[in-house]
Amino acid sequence: MELHAFSFPTLFTFLLFTFMVVKLWKRSKTNHSNLNLPPGPWKLPIVGNMHQFVGSLPHRALRDMAMKHGPLMHLQLGEVSTVVVSSQEFAEQVMKTPDINFASRPSIIGKNIMSYDSTDIIFAPYGNYWKQLRKICSLELFSPKRVESFQPIREEELSTLIRWIASKEGSTINLTEKMFSTTYGITSRAAFGKKFKDQEKFICVVKQAIELGAGFNVADFFPSVKLLHLVSGVRTKLEWMHEEADRIMENTINEHVEVKATRKADDDAREEDLIDVLLKFQDRGGDNEFSLTNNNIKSVILINFKARE
Repeated sequence: MELHAFSFPTLFTFLLFTFMVVKLWKRSKTNHSNLNLPPGPWKLPIVGNMHQFVGSLPHRALRDMAMKHGPLMHLQLGEVSTVVVSSQEFAEQVMKTPDINFASRPSIIGKNIMSYDSTDIIFAPYGNYWKQLRKICSLELFSPKRVESFQPIREEELSTLIRWIASKEGSTINLTEKMFSTTYGITSRAAFGKKFKDQEKFICVVKQAIELGAGFNVADFFPSVKLLHLVSGVRTKLEWMHEEADRIMENTINEHVEVKATRKADDDAREEDLIDVLLKFQDRGGDNEFSLTNNNIKSVILINFKARE
């Protein structure tokens, strides 16, 4: 009788899979053994509670589980231990009373790549950098005076939208898509000051990155298995999109620096865009002065686009 041997790729794949299963199984048995976690639904080995989201919208699945296990429950999503809060009382305790304990965000591949290693105001860990950035956003970027200064941009973009709708009288249009496009246009002009040759490409890349980064990525639930990031292909796509967006923003920042060098000191502040404002906090002298790098500025600009989704 002929003996069929395993080919090397098949054997390698089998051994790698076995190693991953054993590693994840041991980790699931040891993790959180000493923590006083809230109750939750039953778990499967390796995947935990991920199977309970199959065939249902996530928010509905969470609602059904919360009705059964209470407003404070524990879920095991792969390797990620998660506590779900679904009542106003508990949410207030988490987000207000000891909010500093919950201020930092978990490590997610899309967030790490697109936020310049968590240096934007949403994903930056709690600390002096986050406090200073929050202060800049509150007093400079989103102050009533700054928001009012962008009113001509909003009026112009909305007038363009209205004329486009009027030109399509009698035709079927995708108003949702056009509204999103208008919103991105307003954000882009507020951030960069004007329309530029790569604006449409920049907006397209950012939208794709947001959609890809916000989607389900199994590698985020098994962070110790680095191979999953390569297999899924998400990291490669996000890194390419990040490089494209970074190149465009870097060129725009450099243009602003050149203009800044020739700008008169008494120029009207209402003509400043978000990059102009952020450049004021770059290369500040003194050890105690808070200073922003180009990457910090780019992370803040990107978060303005993410907030529009």
